Amino acid sequence: MKQKIREEIRKKREVMNKEDVFSKSYTIQEKLKKTAEFRNAKNILFYVSTKNEVETHRIIKELLSSGEKNIIVPITDKKNKILKLSVIKSFSELTPRTHGILEPENKFIRPIEPEKVDLVIVPGIAFDKSGNRIGSGQGYYDKLLNTMKNTKKVGLAFELQVIDDIPQEDHDVPVDMIITEKRIIKANENDKK
Repeated sequence: MKQKIREEIRKKREVMNKEDVFSKSYTIQEKLKKTAEFRNAKNILFYVSTKNEVETHRIIKELLSSGEKNIIVPITDKKNKILKLSVIKSFSELTPRTHGILEPENKFIRPIEPEKVDLVIVPGIAFDKSGNRIGSGQGYYDKLLNTMKNTKKVGLAFELQVIDDIPQEDHDVPVDMIITEKRIIKANENDKK
């Protein structure tokens, strides 16, 4: 079931043109910046967007330039099948690594513990209104998010990625909020599975 949803949403996302992706991503980023969760956070973990995900490069560069927040990005540890975290100081420290995703070059890795993160900006292929998500299927983010129970988690998604219901498994970790170009969805604690 999850794989079927994954394939359907990916197909819908793939047909979006670049202008649409950037325009909608800009709207989503502006909404994110107005949330209390964002304003109150000092250490923010961002995914570095790839393909037709909600674009994050612009907001990461903007925040690095302003210096008002500490920007943290994930590093894929394929051997242990986990994500490690690193603070970055400049977008130019990133280079294509696992699956072509931008990650810090080894000389720029500044490890930070997950418990020091105030806010996680979570990628996903699909989300439901209860905050449940479908990722790429590798489980990297779920493993990381399971170590960050008290950290606020915000999913960025295009409206086409929000569906009625996502089947959940024990290891799945829901997000607290989903921001699309059309709305902000606060996941109801009672709805989380």
